[in-house]
Amino acid sequence: MQHTILVVDDEAVQRDMLAGFLRKRGYGVTAVPSGADAVKASRDQIFDVAFVDLKMPGMDGIETLRQIRAQSPETSVVIMTAYGSVESAVEAMQLGAYHYVTKPINLDEVRLLIERAIEGQILVAENRYLKEQLAERFGFEQIVGDSGAMQEVLSTAARVAESNATVLIHGESGTGKELVARAIHQVSPRSRARFVAVSCAALPETLLEAELFGHEKGAFTGADRMREGRFEIADGGTLFLDEVGDIPLGMQVKLLRVLQEQEFDRVGGRDPIKVDVRVIAATNQSLEEKIARKEFREDLYYRLNVVSIFVPPLRERRDDIMPLVEHFRQKFADQSGRTVRGLTREARDVLLRYSWPGNVREVANAIERAVVMSRTDVIDVRDLPLHIRGVEGEDEGDDLKLDALERRHVARVLSTVDWNMNQAADILGIHRNTLRAKIKRFGLKRES
Repeated sequence: MQHTILVVDDEAVQRDMLAGFLRKRGYGVTAVPSGADAVKASRDQIFDVAFVDLKMPGMDGIETLRQIRAQSPETSVVIMTAYGSVESAVEAMQLGAYHYVTKPINLDEVRLLIERAIEGQILVAENRYLKEQLAERFGFEQIVGDSGAMQEVLSTAARVAESNATVLIHGESGTGKELVARAIHQVSPRSRARFVAVSCAALPETLLEAELFGHEKGAFTGADRMREGRFEIADGGTLFLDEVGDIPLGMQVKLLRVLQEQEFDRVGGRDPIKVDVRVIAATNQSLEEKIARKEFREDLYYRLNVVSIFVPPLRERRDDIMPLVEHFRQKFADQSGRTVRGLTREARDVLLRYSWPGNVREVANAIERAVVMSRTDVIDVRDLPLHIRGVEGEDEGDDLKLDALERRHVARVLSTVDWNMNQAADILGIHRNTLRAKIKRFGLKRES
């Protein structure tokens, strides 16, 4: 497929030089001398990228940008400007320009800009396609995020969905790893079969084995009937192993066998059971570090990590904060039957300054509380949880390490609720077992 470029410049020498350079690199180029001609050309054809001179007689670059974007929002518009007009170029970017270049034009910079713009368009298109597919079959409204980082996640998910490859999803607690796993399942050929989720951190080794593989009648005390395990229930579909890094070493050997041979034995059983299951695993830990400490099998890691997807924390995709807030405001207002039209500017500022160590799960918890506690039809600062309200916000340049930031946040929440474990876990948006593990890891103790 040949990508198309529009060049708009009233200076013939500049126009012909840039057009010739692009044609030599295989692009389909249309070169015109005025904004009016550019608007007409973009009406007749959709261009991938348009290079528009800022200063032109008649219709200037800003107005040309407006009209091209109105007709063809998918076109990436790059403004060409002299050094003295950089402020106007920045204004153009605020109006939707993709980027700007200064004259005399650096052709290597032009080449890189085009490549990045087209790559971004491909990601957006793939993300849109996946959203459409999931909206029909899953309800994609549960995954909110238009940032470049989330588009990359969804693009990878779309590509891997058609295969049977094992997927390992990395990301902090609360980032939405299970939602990504469900999305992969729902657009895969396995979508007619079941998606079965297991929390590997919630069960001791003996119970986890019976949970995954099932057991025969009489296999142990209390096993008064045969019970199918999660692998059997997920036959033909997808098994999601959450917090796979917490699986004990003894169980890791048995899991490796299933991945290699697609068969297992029930607890107390003698006959191998064949299954056809795709495994998607997730972890909020560094499995490489666990391998180095001899806590995780390297061969199992490579079996799980055929395709790797990293779901970034919310602090690394801050453009998604307000879309998530609006999504949960609408969701919980509808669920509670309350009219909550929006948020005050002050509440928005507080939410945007906050570091969100609990990620999307913490956003959901905070906004649900705010909807319930709101005194009017608009969420105000006083409706937000205390620990969010009292945080001044972390400067993005702050060199606090993540562990120090998370430790301080967990300690603050525990203190706020007087160490009520249920309330603290709810505020943080994590399981009580996970909270206990964090308390132990950070060496937190209740002050007497």
